[in-house]
Amino acid sequence: MCGIAGFCNGTFDWRKNIEKMNERMYHRGPDASGVWASEDRQVVLGHRRLSIIDLSPGGSQPMESRNGRYVIAYNGEIYNYPVIRDRLIHEKKVTAFKGTSDTEALLEAVSSYGLEETLKMSKGMFALALYDKKEKTLFLARDRVGEKPLYYGFMGKTFLFASELGAIACVDGFQAPVHTGILDAYFRYGYIPAPYSIYQGIYKLEPGKILKLKAPFERFEISTYWSMKEAACYGQTHLFQGSGQEAAEELERRLKDAVRGQMVADVPVGAFLSAGIDSSTIVSLMQSISDRSVRSYTIGMWEKDFNEAETAKKIAEHLGTEHTELYITEEDAKQVIPKLGTMFGEPFADSSQIPAYLVSRMTKEHVTVSLSGDGGDELFCGYQTYGSLERVFRKVGRIPAFVRKPASAAILHSPWGKEGSLATRARLLGASGIEDLYRCSEIGEGLELLAPEVCRESASFTSPERAYETVMDAYPTGLLPEPLHNLMLMDMLMYHPDDILTKVDRTAMAVSLETRVPMLDKDVVEFAWTLPISYKKQGDVTKKILRDILYKYVPRELVERPKTGFAIPLHKWLKEPGLREWAEGLLDLRKIKEQQLLNAKTVGRMWEDYVERGVWRQQIWYVLMFMEFMNTKKESCL
Repeated sequence: MCGIAGFCNGTFDWRKNIEKMNERMYHRGPDASGVWASEDRQVVLGHRRLSIIDLSPGGSQPMESRNGRYVIAYNGEIYNYPVIRDRLIHEKKVTAFKGTSDTEALLEAVSSYGLEETLKMSKGMFALALYDKKEKTLFLARDRVGEKPLYYGFMGKTFLFASELGAIACVDGFQAPVHTGILDAYFRYGYIPAPYSIYQGIYKLEPGKILKLKAPFERFEISTYWSMKEAACYGQTHLFQGSGQEAAEELERRLKDAVRGQMVADVPVGAFLSAGIDSSTIVSLMQSISDRSVRSYTIGMWEKDFNEAETAKKIAEHLGTEHTELYITEEDAKQVIPKLGTMFGEPFADSSQIPAYLVSRMTKEHVTVSLSGDGGDELFCGYQTYGSLERVFRKVGRIPAFVRKPASAAILHSPWGKEGSLATRARLLGASGIEDLYRCSEIGEGLELLAPEVCRESASFTSPERAYETVMDAYPTGLLPEPLHNLMLMDMLMYHPDDILTKVDRTAMAVSLETRVPMLDKDVVEFAWTLPISYKKQGDVTKKILRDILYKYVPRELVERPKTGFAIPLHKWLKEPGLREWAEGLLDLRKIKEQQLLNAKTVGRMWEDYVERGVWRQQIWYVLMFMEFMNTKKESCL
């Protein structure tokens, strides 16, 4: 795990600025820093290293290929790099390797097979910058699911890229304004969906994409080497033909292979254990193939409704892991919250970011790599929301569309259509399918929170269409034959990479901890899409196939319990001394009016409803994280 950065056509002191970019990402790679520049200084690459495989200088980056044609700055891990090395040697493409790093294997594969073919054969998580000296072409690429981040964009004629927005924002002359058009999406979801970022003109490279920029580095083109949507469509037209038991056996085999590959490291390895089905399955499989006790880590909370630590401890005891737990308090949260504005580089408001950071910080005290169970909900139908939406649409769908849609439009355009709860019901009434129902349920109070002039840029008052369409907005109704699979795919395309994986990457990297996600292994993901929905959900039982695997290792009674989730009681804590003062300091209506980005009246009303009438809306946290970012934005540019 590392951090990468660079630029083309720099109009400033190249060495000073690449070193600034590297230093801004110190936490991503505290072990070493490297810089490479082309002879004409038109292409500059930077790298921060967190040493995981081949701890020697032989694994340092930026790294040049043996033939001298390519140079790479790479963040991530290629888990099947031994297979790639063996193929290169077997085919006599390489006679011997200088070191044992996955970076060298990746680079030599590119030299022999080209970038796209190499990425297709690689299994791992990564974001990379590759420069072809012969063709004078820069390539940026991101892993299939979006585990590793990569931002890019132009500042005048200079093309910039980096693992984090802060590294771009610190470049001399960077003055990109806030992208007001995407604020509506942020206040709908609590995060900014790809390909957008908080800065106008700076973008996220989407998962499974390759960006190509050829001299004179003025224009780029983007292509796809792997598509989650295509994998889902192919899988659902080529369904697994075996029984449920056979499917569980095949999934277990693939997960074990993924876990085995992701446990390889030259540094200590552990795992997060939240007591849920997903993390318990991963830890169980890790322990089953390990000849020593696996190290597991859990975060706990004194609030009983939010605490999974007691159950996690019992699971750890049953499996025989070396278990560590940490109970967090309001005081712990107070210490973390001020760091969030710079940790994410842009507004990000999934409140589980706080315990995620704290468990990462605790885990880093013992290991350098930690496996997680992320991905199980989206791939194996784990969210209760999916079943709820299915039930709601069964009721809504009984009313003919020619009745529902005009009624919905009439309510939304009436004086009462501005009221939050009534407007939500009206939107649900007009939904054309379960996908549309999901979109409607996510709209929230985004536009209502924006200042009038910002609102005009975000959406037209005469049309429900947004000016900046998200993946969720663009998802076609009925793409997959099974409605629930459509909801899962919608989440895998946007929510999972832009919220879940963003949270995991930034909080872990803030303490220089590498996280790995076996559920997102290519072979596991592609197999998951071939499964009938009945293998994933039966009645109210979610993640059926994962449970079938887990019950081989852990007694059913330990995991058959209501899902608690990885959240904290913000609605309680924000009223307490300390956090309340912090929040009210950010919600200074005078400052909000001066910024001319948010509707001060709406923000004031929401806060008043909360503190005086106990009405909690999660958009309150969205606003607080936005204002915290605005307060710390200048720090990102230092």
